[in-house]
Amino acid sequence: MNKLQIKFPTNTWLAASWDEYLEATENPTDQKAKFYYHNGQLRIEMLPIGNDHASDHTIIIVAVNLFATLKGIPLNGKDNCTYQKTGYTDAQPDVSYYIGEYVDVIPWGTSIIDLDSYPPPNLVIEVANTSLSDDQGAKRLLYEDIGVAEYWIVDVKNVRVLAFSIENGGSRRISESQVLPGLAISLLEETLQRTRQMNQSQVCAWLLTQFQQ
Repeated sequence: MNKLQIKFPTNTWLAASWDEYLEATENPTDQKAKFYYHNGQLRIEMLPIGNDHASDHTIIIVAVNLFATLKGIPLNGKDNCTYQKTGYTDAQPDVSYYIGEYVDVIPWGTSIIDLDSYPPPNLVIEVANTSLSDDQGAKRLLYEDIGVAEYWIVDVKNVRVLAFSIENGGSRRISESQVLPGLAISLLEETLQRTRQMNQSQVCAWLLTQFQQ
């Protein structure tokens, strides 16, 4: 049996060629999975189905969209979209955004976003419940290499947001978004904390008051 017909272990990076990676993505046993490829290694993650991950995933999208709308910042979000640089990189971040001058750069009808033809998103967000160390490490390097401007990690268990500005192939921690000027990372963390005691409608009402100040 071809080894690529065997189910790969999940949540770990494995050495593989680009062709092997493409075959792995077509394996019917892994259709409910996210795939990453970088520097000759593949990673398969099963799609998260837990309440905590799903709830934080939802509220971070709401917060970003609400802020951009109220501040008049052009924005287009992508949920679990695939970005690919043929032969080198493939990623499926939980959330990603094109912002400002790049807001309409991806035409309707596009499937996988080809990074040889289109720019990378301005902002990538990974929601980490069981994958925090990988999101801080290998995936951070991946997003540095493809030239994302900003990378956030939503740390579900510790109820915090780790935000990084990416420039010249490296990254640094930031306390305020550079691609969404005026958005404090601490406010996003307080938003997450409030969801532990309030429903999302109540949290959104509170966010409105904060963003309108």
